[in-house]
Amino acid sequence: MTSRKIGGGEVQLTSGDRIYFPAIGLTKAAVVDYYERVAERMVPHLEGRPLVMQRFPHGIGGEGFMHKEAPDHFPEWIRRVELAKEGGTITHAVVDSPAALVYVANYGCITPHVWTSRIEPPGVEHPDQMIFDLDPDGDDLAAVPMAAGAVKALLDEMGVAAYAKSSGSRGIHIHVVLDRSAEFDAVKALSRAIADEVAARHPDRLTTAVRKVERKGRLFIDTLRNAYAQHAAATYAIRPLPTAPVAVPIDWDEATSARFDAARVTVGNVFRRLGQKHDPWADMWGSAVSPQSIYEAYEGVRGAR
Repeated sequence: MTSRKIGGGEVQLTSGDRIYFPAIGLTKAAVVDYYERVAERMVPHLEGRPLVMQRFPHGIGGEGFMHKEAPDHFPEWIRRVELAKEGGTITHAVVDSPAALVYVANYGCITPHVWTSRIEPPGVEHPDQMIFDLDPDGDDLAAVPMAAGAVKALLDEMGVAAYAKSSGSRGIHIHVVLDRSAEFDAVKALSRAIADEVAARHPDRLTTAVRKVERKGRLFIDTLRNAYAQHAAATYAIRPLPTAPVAVPIDWDEATSARFDAARVTVGNVFRRLGQKHDPWADMWGSAVSPQSIYEAYEGVRGAR
């Protein structure tokens, strides 16, 4: 066991030589080191948000599971928030510092997931993001950049800024920044309406059918994350796949390219990318708009058809 002081916290690092990614020989220590190194970029996308830990205590070759409740033994300097759930409450950890990020990584959290809302006023019922999740069911990977282009085209018509992120798995997440003036139910309904319009323009390739049997090989534009207590893999999170791919912001040329590969950026090459490429999300948080204005723009686009 070794101890590492990071900012205002001290983290006891354990079992560093445990192999977390057998295909590439990546150890737990290397995963922890990655999160410490990327923390400056990653923590701003985590702070204030309820955390859900996708844990693999023995590496991705072992059992993995989603862990929502912050354990009692977490140190006092890790922030916590008690939130309502069906039938009671649950206490989530909140990653507000590099030390907290390293701590949860050492706890076996390979992929931090976070809510699309923050705990500060007006509270977690008011999301600050709307997400369109584009992930193919089958082998039609070319449908992903096509779908990204289709969603972007409609949002452009509406005058709404959008930001793309490689999921690190197979797809793309498209984020729209909101001003927190609406609650989840309104944002979920709005995202579904936009997705329905995109699918209606490309009925042979895209769908909003939740049931897989109804999709008939078409890519599902998933808006289900736009609901209370739903979450998404955090920006710069490692995904639990053999090559340790990373979910990273991408520009629109990348998102709509026929050569798009969601798993291309990995722990092994991500810092080279970050050192060479401008952050496509650098101005993201200054683009917040109200869901009401998005709805009005959506109605205007529909009315013009």
